[in-house]
Order: sequence, then C-alpha cells, then structure tokens
Amino acid sequence: MTIYHFVGIKGSGMSALAQVLHDMGYSVQGSDVEKYFFTQKSLEDSNISILPFQAENIHSDLSVIAGNAFPDEHEEIQEAVQQGLPVQRYHKFLGEFMQDFTSIAITGAHGKTSTTGLLAHVISGAKPTSFLIGDGTGKGEKDAEYFVFEACEYRRHFLSYFPDYAIMTNIDFDHPDYFANIDDVFSAFQEMALQVKKGIIACGDDEQLQKIQAKVPVLFYGFAEENDFQARNVQTDPTGTTFDVFVRNEFFATFKIPMYGDHNILNALSVIAICHYENIDTESVKDRLSSFKGVKRRFSEKIVGTQTLIDDYAHHPTEIKATIDSARQKYPDKEIVAIFQPHTFTRTQTFLNEFAESLQLADKVYLCEIFGSARENHGKLSIKDLQQKIDQASIIDETDTSQLFVHENGILIFMGAGDVQKFQESYENMLKEKLETNE
Repeated sequence: MTIYHFVGIKGSGMSALAQVLHDMGYSVQGSDVEKYFFTQKSLEDSNISILPFQAENIHSDLSVIAGNAFPDEHEEIQEAVQQGLPVQRYHKFLGEFMQDFTSIAITGAHGKTSTTGLLAHVISGAKPTSFLIGDGTGKGEKDAEYFVFEACEYRRHFLSYFPDYAIMTNIDFDHPDYFANIDDVFSAFQEMALQVKKGIIACGDDEQLQKIQAKVPVLFYGFAEENDFQARNVQTDPTGTTFDVFVRNEFFATFKIPMYGDHNILNALSVIAICHYENIDTESVKDRLSSFKGVKRRFSEKIVGTQTLIDDYAHHPTEIKATIDSARQKYPDKEIVAIFQPHTFTRTQTFLNEFAESLQLADKVYLCEIFGSARENHGKLSIKDLQQKIDQASIIDETDTSQLFVHENGILIFMGAGDVQKFQESYENMLKEKLETNE
C-alpha cells in the first residue's frame, strides 16, 4: 500500500493536504524541522506521524509530496529520486487531485484564507465537501462532490491548477521579492483566469479585476451598482453585520455574518454568488453564514483580564487597514493598539510609507523587529526606519512586553506573518503573573 510522505508537512498548505488525504483513507506521514508550528496540532490529533528530516525516512513504498519551500537538493527529495520513487511538488499534486471534484479555487492578494474557510463552511452545510485552507486546516470527505481550496499567486504556483470555478478577491502588489510590480501580478491572475473551466466570481470594486478576460462567464460582486451581486443597506450591531443582496439590481435576500468590516462583507458576497450560481439552497447559505466561527490567525480573539487580545495574520498595508477597521467597528468605544511585526525585509522596504499610513489608524503602535528570511539581503534597513514614520510608535521586545499593561481596557491586535505570536504569548504570561500577584 502506498504511503504519502510529505517533505515539510508543517507548512500550512502541506499540513492541510495531509489531513485531506488522511480523512479520505490514505496512509500519510511526513517530516519537518523540530521547531513547533501551530499547524502540527491538527496533524497530531489525527495521529499523522511527523518525523525529523533525514534521508533514512525514505523507503520503497512511499509516494513523495515535496513542499515548495524545499529545494531539489534536500536530502529526502534526493534520496527519493535515487530510489526511483514518485516525487511531486505540492501544487502539481494538488492540480491533479482536484480533477475528481467540482473544484473552487479562492485566490487574490488578500482575503484568500478567510474566504476559503467561509465557503468551505457554507457549502459543506448543503453538499459533501472536501477543503484545504491556508491556515493549515484540511478535511477530506470520501464521497465529496466539491473541493474548495486556497490558491496562492506567489511564484505563480496557482498556474498548476485548472479549477471549475475561481473566486478572485482582489489584485494588489505584494511579494515584492518575486513580482516586479502590479502589472506583473495582474499578468499572473490573467493567465490563471484563462485556465478556469466554468466561471469566475470576481470583485467588481477592484479596478484590476475589472480588466480580467476569460473564456467563461465572469460574475462581479461588490458595493457598486454595476456589479451582478451587490451589497446594500449594511447595518452593524454587537453580534455582527447584516446586509441585503441584490442580484442584477433585484432584491435577492438579507444575510447576516458574525464579523465586521467591508472586506468581510465582500468575502461573504463572493460565497453567496458562487452558491447562487450552483443552485445551493438560500436558507442553508443564510444559516451557515451566520454560524461561521472564523479561521486560524484571522481576528482570533481572546479576553485576558480587562483586555481583548487579537491574533491576526495581517502583513500587508491593505490587510492592516482592514483589520484595524474591523476592530473599530466591533469596538467603537475602545482604544485600538497595534503590535506589528513586519514580515520580510523586501516587503518592509517596498511598503515602508504604506505601512506607516495604515498603522497610524490605530491609537497606539508598537513595533517588533523585522521577521526576515535567511535568503534576504537586508542592507541597512531596520525597524527604526518604520518607527520614524509613525507618530509615537514604540519598539517592543519579546523579553519585556510590560509596556502593554497601560492599555487597561484596550483592544490589542498582534499582527504579522512571522512569529508575532511569541510576543502575544510572552505578554499573556506576564499578564497572568500580574493578575495572580494582585489577587
């Protein structure tokens, strides 16, 4: 019996795919570095074995799936090739795997993970659905009709996919270590659009997406009247956001989501549009939208003492703005505090001014050292270059986060794509000690 062996199983896409295959009855194992990653809890819960990297892990009954982060020279990949075993890159394997289902790719510069999680939750309420989310969550159904998955544009990996449908949330300049500019990003999405087999659901409020050409119908969603699916009459209350949906200017239905911010309404609209196109029961869609619990590291809230701590993956100026906007809508009377760890020197350098502008939307800003990759040449850039551009920004150190005590009733948002969680963990420990001492 073939065993799927994942080289780099703790990667978010890899761990999710491993869970999908495991749920569908395949034998799965993997290897990775020994450092703890938040993705490994789900693997451990499923009793999927995680081995330390070594050539000895490779033997004759394996089929190897290699993570995109690992070069062909990696000892396990080389050993597999020498033994003549099948070796496929993650995105190539996924491209073939999805052909057995009605596949829906969710792509875009921002909002992919949240939208994938939302669509998977909604559609699985009506039809058997397998899904793969970029927060490391995956689930396989043996009799699945639909396969909902996150498709990343980085290094044009999503061009390995030929999905039935694609949701395109937005096009923005990111990954400056790979893409030259916004036109380069657009060209990747345009190429992807031509590979979609049945239909594209695109945000019509995004001026880049308005230019997308395709061989299949393109349905637009957004707040503007010219969209096929339009949100109107938006209202918020302490439990979430309600809005009406008009389909080609005719009232369709009213929906409620337990989230805040325009970006969350847009994500929900894309889900409503694809479900409408696939004739999925509207009452089921309403019910599932209202019961969505969110995805990992996207506005994940925890109350400690009098403070609310939020963990969020925002690592681009557009995402920071959206996250702070959500916090303002949900907590209009509270102090909003941003604790931000920039991710990669190239992104920090490219968007230095934009990061400063979006962070200024918070009442107070704390900056963590830049989380860089070993491959980067970071020159003289440091976190102080960003600090100088933000009024009253402070630099915070993981070993002493006690500065945050002063924001007694504040909403503290820990943001970043690196390991900003360690700052939150450090603060939670200090806070618990302080609370216990005061008892």
